Amino acid sequence: MFQKNGTKSFAYLAGGFFLLVLLSLIHLTQGQADYTIRELLTEVWKPGRVQDILLSFRMPRLVIGILAGGALAVAGAILQTLTNNPLASASTLGINAGAFFFVVVSTIFFPSFLGGMPFVMALFGAILSAVMVITLAGKQMEPVRVALTGMIISLLFASLTGSLQLLFENETNGLFLWGSGTLVQLNWEGVQFAAPVIILAFISSLIIAKSLDIYSLGEDIATSLGQNVGMIRIVTWTIAILLAAVTVSVVGPIGFIGLMAPHIVRMLGVKGHFWIISHSFLWGSVMLIGADVLGRFIQPGQEVPVGAMTALIGGPWLLYLAWKTAKTHQRGDRQMGGALKPKKLPVVLGIIGSLIVVVFVLALSFNGSEWSFDWMKPVIVNFRVPRVITAFIVGVMLAITGVLLQGVLRNPLADASVLGVTSMAGAGAMLLLVLFPAIPIEYMPLGAVVGAALALGIILFTSWKNNFQPMLVALMGIAISAFGSAATQVFVVKAKLAVSAALVWLSGSTYAKGWDDVQLALLFFVIFIGPAIYVTRSLDALTFGDDVASGLGLSVRNARIGAMIIGVAISTAGVALVGTIGFVGLVAPHIARRLVGFRHLPLLTVSGLIGGLLLVSADFIGRIIIAPKDIPSGLVVALIGTPYLLYLLRKMK
Repeated sequence: MFQKNGTKSFAYLAGGFFLLVLLSLIHLTQGQADYTIRELLTEVWKPGRVQDILLSFRMPRLVIGILAGGALAVAGAILQTLTNNPLASASTLGINAGAFFFVVVSTIFFPSFLGGMPFVMALFGAILSAVMVITLAGKQMEPVRVALTGMIISLLFASLTGSLQLLFENETNGLFLWGSGTLVQLNWEGVQFAAPVIILAFISSLIIAKSLDIYSLGEDIATSLGQNVGMIRIVTWTIAILLAAVTVSVVGPIGFIGLMAPHIVRMLGVKGHFWIISHSFLWGSVMLIGADVLGRFIQPGQEVPVGAMTALIGGPWLLYLAWKTAKTHQRGDRQMGGALKPKKLPVVLGIIGSLIVVVFVLALSFNGSEWSFDWMKPVIVNFRVPRVITAFIVGVMLAITGVLLQGVLRNPLADASVLGVTSMAGAGAMLLLVLFPAIPIEYMPLGAVVGAALALGIILFTSWKNNFQPMLVALMGIAISAFGSAATQVFVVKAKLAVSAALVWLSGSTYAKGWDDVQLALLFFVIFIGPAIYVTRSLDALTFGDDVASGLGLSVRNARIGAMIIGVAISTAGVALVGTIGFVGLVAPHIARRLVGFRHLPLLTVSGLIGGLLLVSADFIGRIIIAPKDIPSGLVVALIGTPYLLYLLRKMK
């Protein structure tokens, strides 16, 4: 049996090595300086144009691609064993995002000291992210919980990074391409720095391979066999964090390689961690070099981030893994619950109404530098008043979306952003801008509608036969969200001159809203509020589980489809008005649930008011904090909401 497995492993290694050589030859001929593979093989040995180009630019890029792909794949392989989670990798656990954020911080605030040592900051960020995952996900490392934890941590660091890039535009101007993941190397410095760390970590992972074989049998069995489980955890986390940090510090945050390569290796039938780690390194290199080759074919002469290419390829793969993972776990009906002693609704409405009045007065009267209570001034009437009203109505709509989707999934962490609707809406808007470069920015919402509809269609198609199992829908949403974000990165690069306006819209902004936007927001609200109220009784029944709901005569599948379509439609309308704003639909319903309990009609009312209050407050803060410049309200909401969500995740059983 061992001989058969070894023969199979050797055959796969030989095949992978041959494919890597072939892709490498193609990779070395790509670029603005054109030459063929024959010219490469004949002229590389003598001084001249080909040799200079090859040794100065293309070989460093190829070598760092091989090293980075292998490092990410090995990190993913050992993390999947360590967490007993098929969805684990440095990107899905938020480790890459944390490392990137701290590199950006060092570039801005310590350019001469820590800015010159990105690995130190990347390592610190990776360690912090890993500690957060371990703390919040708990010892059991349940796959959905880990996936949601990683997603929220990634959103947290992405929001912080986005805010810094807006506040320090000049200092971070050169980080966009690198932040999307790129293999561009101008010399051998990156290779010389990364190679020793990656090789040492790779050898260390092979040394502990036998211990990982025992650990994969279960902690109890491993302990009974005399293994120091705690030490194995520490060593494995250390290796994975080192591999992720050194990769991010040299080529930026590249995702999905660590997710796909180990799964492909296991699907080939490779057994034993020594062989799994060896194959993962090789096939991770093949995949990353292949993605870089593909990206340069798609856009000759222009740099497409290889991180975006790997995510475009890996998004469908993650969809498959999410579906497979959800199928192997029991459904489990989760009761949402609410306040043990709900407050009286009139009291809650009175308090929230008072807060709304206060925030409205502040938002209309202060522009960041001076007060004015003459609200009839043309500048206030024509700009500030419609902006505040639009923000309030959209906040109400986003909060209602959160209530409906959380009711469908029986999960307080569900929202349009978790389902991937927001991300795909952004990708659809950017695609429209790429296909029709001359189209005005005002038409981007049309693309957003198409993208959101596509996300909903994927969820309906994949979840239909499973009666919209909450775990499956949540995992599908995470995969769709990752794919949409990657597509957006590619489209932003291709959109060129339209990037600045598009990025503001993608961050979620109520900037420059007029009375036409108020009318459109009111129209959307009037259209959707009736159906949203209508489905609240069905959601009340779903709260107690599918069996109870069916016993009460409710068609569970139809109720889920109806509520989901209404929720996505409302979310799409909100995105069309102000761009991709998340977190309002996550935070507002949870606050409301603590006040008025789980019954969905009062929950819908209170959540809507809290959502409006949150978005108006975020818009006001973003408008005055660095006046006269604006911070998109979507980023402000994310910075406010993410810590609360991390607290919520920690509290969830």
